[in-house]
Amino acid sequence: MTATPGELLSHRPALRPDILLSPALLHGPATVHLIKEPDSGAAFEVGVKEYFLISRLDGVRSLGEIGGEYAEAFGKRLAEAHWQQLLKLLGTRGLLAGAPPRPAPAAPAATPLNGTLLRGTLRLVADADATTGRLHRRLRPVLRAPVLLPLTGLMVAMEVLLAANLPELGRDTWWLVRQPVALVAVFTLLWLSTALHELAHGVSARHYGGTVSEIGLRWRLPAAVMYCTVDNYRYLRTRWHQFAVAGAGAFANLLFLLPFLAWWSALPEGDPTRRVLSGLLLLGSVQALVNLLPLPPLDGYTMLGHALRVSQLGPESGRYLRLCFSDRPAAAAYPRRARVLYLCYGLGSTLLVVLILAALATGLYFHLVH
Repeated sequence: MTATPGELLSHRPALRPDILLSPALLHGPATVHLIKEPDSGAAFEVGVKEYFLISRLDGVRSLGEIGGEYAEAFGKRLAEAHWQQLLKLLGTRGLLAGAPPRPAPAAPAATPLNGTLLRGTLRLVADADATTGRLHRRLRPVLRAPVLLPLTGLMVAMEVLLAANLPELGRDTWWLVRQPVALVAVFTLLWLSTALHELAHGVSARHYGGTVSEIGLRWRLPAAVMYCTVDNYRYLRTRWHQFAVAGAGAFANLLFLLPFLAWWSALPEGDPTRRVLSGLLLLGSVQALVNLLPLPPLDGYTMLGHALRVSQLGPESGRYLRLCFSDRPAAAAYPRRARVLYLCYGLGSTLLVVLILAALATGLYFHLVH
């Protein structure tokens, strides 16, 4: 039976309490919000006006009351056809409280191994979220500002000290690459640091309310690395929490180096062990700091996107710059914030890549000459 006008506006529908709503994100010229249904993992974008309505479906306010708030905010009252369309969409997607349960997602493959000998993945734990949950419970006492801030200060001091000793570190690393056994030991430690990097993302996500769907090993021979798939952290309410989850890996990389820095500092210059540690400290620092560069797919790029609340910053910057040359009216239609962000990132990332290539070419020329 179709509700009469008065009956429809008196309804007090509610979203399911587990539905995830993201903060506002800039995506191209539009501001959008993400909505995710956890059971199926399906997510979709809605505009600011749709989010205004959906986020107020709390089971307390009636549609008439929400419509009044909407009219006050946007200067237009919704027709009943709009309400019917919105409720139909939400009901079809199973987002409203009391809706029929969504079909369960397909069961994971019976085998944790996928791919071939040359390229594939291997799930290492059956329940990644539970595993990171246990790690988080054990580490929770140290995941506090009074502990993390001094550690961050020590890492900054470490990088300043290493920069001041860069000539020695460079000479020792060049010596290291000609010592096969020591080099294998250093790269083994760096691989372990990479594994800790991935687990740090998972523990940080659990700390701030995200989830972890998979922990495993990914390879494309001859390389093989650990991975940790973090879910739902895009729906965390604060930029700082999202920023922290994305930056946790580099933090873990630098933290891993601190004990080796103490060992290195205790040895005299020229000592063979100190020379090996020099290589570890230089390569490990490069591994961590390069990962903080704001270029895809590095963590620094993800951190910048969270800080700016922008979705797909790289592709959308490229799209905007192409419009600047091919369709200026379309580019001019972008809001001012979008124009500034996309122009700055497009030009800045290009300049950064040029500087990196120039530095690599200069370093290669220096070693060839000397």
